[in-house]
Amino acid sequence: MYDVVIIGGGIVGLATAMRLKESRPEWKVALLEKEPGLARHQTGNNSGVIHSGLYYRPGSLKATNCRKGQAQLLEFCDREQIPYEMCGKLVVATLPEELPRLEALWERGLENGLVNNKRITAEEISEYEPHAAGIAGIYVPYTGIVDYKQVAAKYAEIFSQRLGGEIYTGHKVTAIRQHSAHTEVITPQKTFLARLIINTAGLYCDKVAQLTGKKIDVRIIPFRGEYYDVKEERRDLLRNLIYPVPDPAFPFLGVHFTRRITGGVEAGPNAVFALKREGYTKTSFSLSETMESLLWPGFQKVALKYTGVGMGEYYRSFCKKAFTKALRRLMPDLCMDDLIPGGAGVRAQACTRDGRLIDDFLIVEDKGVINILNAPSPAATASLAIGEAISQNVIHHL
Repeated sequence: MYDVVIIGGGIVGLATAMRLKESRPEWKVALLEKEPGLARHQTGNNSGVIHSGLYYRPGSLKATNCRKGQAQLLEFCDREQIPYEMCGKLVVATLPEELPRLEALWERGLENGLVNNKRITAEEISEYEPHAAGIAGIYVPYTGIVDYKQVAAKYAEIFSQRLGGEIYTGHKVTAIRQHSAHTEVITPQKTFLARLIINTAGLYCDKVAQLTGKKIDVRIIPFRGEYYDVKEERRDLLRNLIYPVPDPAFPFLGVHFTRRITGGVEAGPNAVFALKREGYTKTSFSLSETMESLLWPGFQKVALKYTGVGMGEYYRSFCKKAFTKALRRLMPDLCMDDLIPGGAGVRAQACTRDGRLIDDFLIVEDKGVINILNAPSPAATASLAIGEAISQNVIHHL
């Protein structure tokens, strides 16, 4: 009998496992992952940005956990000797109509405690990013870069090797049976008995929640983000990170430039509806998963609302010239030949039945189970804070 079984071996599940064993070393805790290795999906395809908390609604779980989690992450990286760099980023307005949104972003940053941000004039932009263009900007020194795969691997090492937790890779959960005093978590290899289970299954968290028999009124809709890499000989176009002013009418941030701690520069991503939950390429397809998304009433409303924007994202997906044009708003010196195909990630976006794309972390608790049903960016930055909060909930439950 385990005290806790965690389903999902991404960075949130691993951070939760580690925090739980730190708080209750005497408890027996297991983490199950369906893949042969850990952090293979959202964590493994993360852009590597240490987020500042600039964009998030003050008082939201995103905002509070991002600031707290960032401090914990940096302390953890220092202690465990994981390389990172607080390089800062530049948010740039390129059109006059973006200036009110930039001002709102400035105010939101202050509300979230980012008191050392700096307003940037058009003339000053080149001092931070010589090849960037814009009419105004904000310099955010609280932003950094790190390799989250390395962070996740360290969480796993501490949990399993130092604290005595158990990790089972290649164990896909196929059934969950709840009883009065315990829960059975069934995989093809083994049945685990647990006093409580935690669902951090990412792209399949709604499916795992359904296995418990609980009615979950959200569905995960997968959105693929595709990147280009900037050619090595043109990486000097970028010093650190350059972001656009987000459009509140669109649920995704827009294309931007990111320097990686492992080397290289990424440009992107776009945001296209993925035809498979783990669909990292344009040809990835699952008929059953595509139909599940298309038949969800909430997604039908989202698709209708964002038809024009969505078509534009698909166009950029197949047209490198259009993708480059979008990037050139931030960096006019960029040429199409400067870009080579890069990687892609898939975002697990929770969508309600009435058509809302949930914009905050979503944690749903029930007897014997805690479901993490939405953990978008900045979940990696905030992973230690999220893991701490979940572990405290578990202790309260048990």
